[in-house]
Amino acid sequence: MSRQIRFNAFDMNCVAHQSSGMWRHPLDQSARYKELGYWTDLARLLERGHFDGIFIADVLGTYDVYGGSNEAAIRHGAQVPVNDPVLLVSAMAAVTEHLGFGVTAGTAYEHPYPFARRMSTLDHLTGGRVGWNVVTGYLPSAARNMGHDDQLEHDQRYDVADEYLEVTYKLWEGSWEDDAVIRDRESGVFTDPSKVHEIGHRGEHFTVPGIHISEPSPQRTPVIYQAGASPRGIAFAAGNAEAIFVAAPTKAVLAGVVSRIRDALEAAGRDRYSAKIYTLLTIITDETSEKAHAKHDDYLQYASDEGALVFMSGWMGIDLSQYDLDEPIGNVKSNAIQSTVANFQQADEDGKEWKVRDIARLGNIGGLGPRVVGSAVEVADFLQEWVEETDVDGFNLAYAITPGTFEDIVEFIVPELQHRGVYQTQYVPGTLRHKLHGRGDRLPDEHRGAGYSLRNAAKV
Repeated sequence: MSRQIRFNAFDMNCVAHQSSGMWRHPLDQSARYKELGYWTDLARLLERGHFDGIFIADVLGTYDVYGGSNEAAIRHGAQVPVNDPVLLVSAMAAVTEHLGFGVTAGTAYEHPYPFARRMSTLDHLTGGRVGWNVVTGYLPSAARNMGHDDQLEHDQRYDVADEYLEVTYKLWEGSWEDDAVIRDRESGVFTDPSKVHEIGHRGEHFTVPGIHISEPSPQRTPVIYQAGASPRGIAFAAGNAEAIFVAAPTKAVLAGVVSRIRDALEAAGRDRYSAKIYTLLTIITDETSEKAHAKHDDYLQYASDEGALVFMSGWMGIDLSQYDLDEPIGNVKSNAIQSTVANFQQADEDGKEWKVRDIARLGNIGGLGPRVVGSAVEVADFLQEWVEETDVDGFNLAYAITPGTFEDIVEFIVPELQHRGVYQTQYVPGTLRHKLHGRGDRLPDEHRGAGYSLRNAAKV
C-alpha cells in the first residue's frame, strides 16, 4: 500500500510570510492579513482540500541581523508588520468543522499560567482542534524589547522550555479530574472542589502553586508541535512533540533529519511514528508543466533576494550583508537556528558548496525549503518520491502568493494525489489529536505530559 501524504498550510499574520517581495504581485492578497475575511476564506479553502491544518508562525521582534538594523526588514515587509496569531483561530474555527490550527507561541516572554488558560479556551472553542507550536525564540530584537540584552544561549532556551512544558502539563492534565464539573442544579454545586487540585509547582524558572482556572477542554493538552532540528531541539521534540516541522534544502539532508528524529523518539520511550513529521515545501503548479514554469518565471520578477537574505540572516544569526554573494557559507557557529547553519554547510546533491547567492535564490520564494514547479503529475511524482525515500509524513506548504498558491494545490495537486490513493478523501472525525494519530483525544500514556495526568496519579 502506498504511503499516505499529509498537507499543512504554512502562513503568518503578516505580509508575504516567507516570500519577501511577493506582496507586489498583482494576484497576491497577503496584505489582507488584517481582514477576518481573508482568514475565514482561507480556512474554508484548506478544509475543502482536506489539509490537516493551518500552521500559523509568529515572531515577537524584527529581523535586524542583516546590515545591523531592521531597516531592510521594514522596507521589504519581511514579517513586519505582524499581528498576533492566536486571535485568528476562533473565526476560522467558526467556518470549518475539521481543519486543525497550529498556533505558534514562545516560552521566553509569557508566563505559563495565563498562557495555559488561553490555549484551553481555544481548545474549547474549536472543539479540540488546536495545537501549540512551541518555540524558544531566536530574534535578539525580541529579547531586547522584553528587557533583556540578548536571547539566552541556544540550549539554555530549551532548559526554560522544558520547565515551561512541565508547568502547562501539570495545569492541563493534573489539576482537574475528568468528573470535577457536575452541574448539579438541585444541590447548587457546579464543580466538586474535592476534584480540583493545586499543582504546587516550584521550579528554577516558574512558581505556580494553584489550580488551573479553566475546566478540562476536549484535548486537555493541545497537540504539541515543534520545529527544532538541532540536537537539543530534537531531544526536546522527542519528549514532547506530536507533530514536528523541519526544513531541508535537499532530499539527502531531509532523510538524515527524519532518521535522527525517529531514533530520538524511540530513545525517549515512544514509537518511531508517534509524531508526524512535515517538511517545508513550496509548490508552484498549473494545468501543464509549461504553464507552471511560466508562472514561476512570473513570480521571480517580484521576488526579493535582499528580502530573502534578511530572513536568512535572522534564521542563521549571521549578517549575510558582510559576505560577497559568491562567498561560501563556511564553518559558522550560530546562536539562532543551528540546524539552518548545519544544512547549508553540507554540500548539495551535485557536490557543490552553498554560497550566499544560492541561499538568496533558494529563499526568495518559500524560505528554507525547496520548491517544486510542474504539472500535477510531476508534482505528485515528486511528493511520493520524497515521502518514500525520506520517511517524512507530509509537507508544510509555504506559498508564493496567497491564496493563489493554495488554490492551485487544492485544484490540481490534491485530486491527483487522491486519484493515486495517497491522500485523504474525507476527514477522520474527532479532535485534532485523533485526526493526526487515529487514537484517543488525550495524550497517550507514553507521552511525557501524560505523566502529570491524574489518570496516572502515581507519576505526578
